[in-house]
Amino acid sequence: MTASTVAAPSPPGREGTGGTGRRDRTHFLYLAVIAAVVAGVVLGLAAPGVAVEFKPLGTGFVNLIKMMISPVVFCTIVLGIGSVRKAAKVGAVGGLALGYFLLMSTVALAIGLLVGNILEPGSGLHLTEAARHAGEAQAKGGTGGSTADFLLGMIPTTMVSAFTGGQVLQTLLVALLAGFALQAMGPAGEPVLRGIGHLQKLVFRILAMVMWAAPVGAFGAMAAVVGATGVDALKSLAVIMIGFYVTCVLFVVVVLGTLLRLVAKVNIFALLKYLGREFLLILSTSSSESALPRLIAKMEHLGVSKPVVGITVPTGYSFNLDGTAIYLTMASLFVAEAMGQPLSVGQQVSLLLFMMVASKGAAGVTGAGLATLAGGLQSHRPELVDGVGLIVGIDRFMSEARALTNFAGNAVATVLVGTWTKETDPERMREVLAGRLPFDEATLSADH
Repeated sequence: MTASTVAAPSPPGREGTGGTGRRDRTHFLYLAVIAAVVAGVVLGLAAPGVAVEFKPLGTGFVNLIKMMISPVVFCTIVLGIGSVRKAAKVGAVGGLALGYFLLMSTVALAIGLLVGNILEPGSGLHLTEAARHAGEAQAKGGTGGSTADFLLGMIPTTMVSAFTGGQVLQTLLVALLAGFALQAMGPAGEPVLRGIGHLQKLVFRILAMVMWAAPVGAFGAMAAVVGATGVDALKSLAVIMIGFYVTCVLFVVVVLGTLLRLVAKVNIFALLKYLGREFLLILSTSSSESALPRLIAKMEHLGVSKPVVGITVPTGYSFNLDGTAIYLTMASLFVAEAMGQPLSVGQQVSLLLFMMVASKGAAGVTGAGLATLAGGLQSHRPELVDGVGLIVGIDRFMSEARALTNFAGNAVATVLVGTWTKETDPERMREVLAGRLPFDEATLSADH
């Protein structure tokens, strides 16, 4: 297995590998991100009118990252599948991953319902006309089609349009077809696989360059959201925000942490520490997509095989959205109570089943959770859509918790699926998590 072989020590002076020459300068980048976030909050509070004008900086950085998603997903999946000699192994990994995603999504939705019923966060709140209009606007943007429309939407117009349309599921489909085709070609497909391997290195190198714009993007995003919402707008909604954050933390630490310890003998806190820079990037952009390419590289570096990483991570970004699942059920209860129309147990179960379908494909993009909530309520309980406007002001802050939880869930899922399919290197995993095999920040590559 390519990714599960312990890498040889990198030569002295290799940047980012802990050599004795040039130091890894990327830690300055993430210190700059922290400083930029703080500066953005200060500007948003001190000069809200000026701060909101910096929103394009945050949007531009997220767009730069999203520009890299399709080539990263394509290269990773094609290399993962194409390097496996038996198609049955790919099917086993994919089937196991989808089964796990379905189970975890159900658990997350149920936890959201449980906590929402205990907290009753929407009781006592009243809608304003502005909130009603905001809810209507979100519903128009979030109204989804049928399941058939969703499935047909996975098929791109052309093979090339899958890379230009920004649809992760379309890229996923084309990559799967290409991977299986190269697998069927046998030795004749080896030159193509080597070429895609070189292309992947180029893509990761470009991504490493783009990452140096992270402080600018973080400053623009935080300044705009704080300037637009302020502090007063958050006070009356503190209950659902705090409850949601606590629920996400408990889900990651207790549910995912227990699974990780029992199955892979890995400490959840060690894994979260290993992914610390990615969490900081997500926190500053409110999008788990911004860390997708780095998660792929880091999971391979951790000792999970290329096929498992190539299938589990991109698929999980569309089908394993634990944070979004918790958010959808808690927010639905919040809206129903705020509207004075609390949901019965039967209605809650019905909405839960609907949200299981509605949440698929909302691949970690900023605001996707809010649009999915509005679209789901529009299709299922139209009389509740106006209430979505109540949480528009805090959705950006809840989006961060959604994205962080989604990301943690996909990292854990990758390790679990790799362990179940015996496609991990436990010794390498221990060395990496202990810090003795540092990740190469200069190339974002598992191979030094």
